[in-house]
Amino acid sequence: MNQLIKENMGIDNEIEIAQTSSDQFMSANTRSIPYQELKHGSIIPSFKDNESTISHTEFIDAFGEVCDSFFLGERILSQAIRVSHPIRGRIPQAVGKPAKELKENEKTVYYERMAFVYEIPGITASINGNKHTLSVGGVRAYNQENLYSRKTEERFKVFIGFKNTVCINLSIFTDGLQDDMRIKTLTELKSEIIKLFNGFKIESQINALDKLSEYELTEHQFACLLGRSRLYNFLPAADKKKITRLPLNDSQVSVIARGFYNDPNFARSQESGISLWNVYNLFTEAVKTSYIDSFLGRNAGSTDFILHLVDSFDSGKQSWFLS
Repeated sequence: MNQLIKENMGIDNEIEIAQTSSDQFMSANTRSIPYQELKHGSIIPSFKDNESTISHTEFIDAFGEVCDSFFLGERILSQAIRVSHPIRGRIPQAVGKPAKELKENEKTVYYERMAFVYEIPGITASINGNKHTLSVGGVRAYNQENLYSRKTEERFKVFIGFKNTVCINLSIFTDGLQDDMRIKTLTELKSEIIKLFNGFKIESQINALDKLSEYELTEHQFACLLGRSRLYNFLPAADKKKITRLPLNDSQVSVIARGFYNDPNFARSQESGISLWNVYNLFTEAVKTSYIDSFLGRNAGSTDFILHLVDSFDSGKQSWFLS
């Protein structure tokens, strides 16, 4: 796969000064955290039988080991990590002590949700004039585990895709995402990550993204898209099954509407139309406000949704969202 990447993507010969992947791949509802703080400052939750879960840093380390071997010879930036939903506790000696009087060594914490990204700066592609860097990573969400049961398979999400360096948005396709990986050991985890990397269709995804600039929505069509998007979440279930799934919530639709006029990189043109490339990046920008456990699915869902609009133009069959 490494050779295939180099045949179909530009290799960036610029001097790279970054040592760490950008932590701006997500925005709201999360905070950036250094690896060492996550490793040494967090406890590890256990199942009911006191068997340990696979920790966040074990997941990150295993993923990094796969990257080192799979992308042999490439420089891989240090991981960027974001966490949310801290679960706070205290040591037994601090039982009954008022929270404001707790010392740092008396507090415990683990983060229910965690996402990370590794960037590979030497593997790039130019898509519609924007430089894209190959990026890989994963998500762990303990809220999706039943910690009150005996230890069983644990759930992980992993991805491979591109990062638009103009806006730090990730572009993830369905075949670059394993959204519900269930494994028991780190060895199984590594094996599944390799399978995902091997199945990644690089050339077809670059071509699909590059093609988006060939399609344009008028201001009226864009207004229809937003209006239908508002209606979507209130449709009867039977009606929803007949149309393409919209992966966004109402607040994210509002982010897209604001971006139509104000986004510094992907707003409407002077003629008031907007290319599907710009619409796609407004979608992936809005997705960055998602909770960690829904972020990857919404990103891949946004890609599927925009490609649905492409298909509607190519086939001549009007999309419900534009009618």
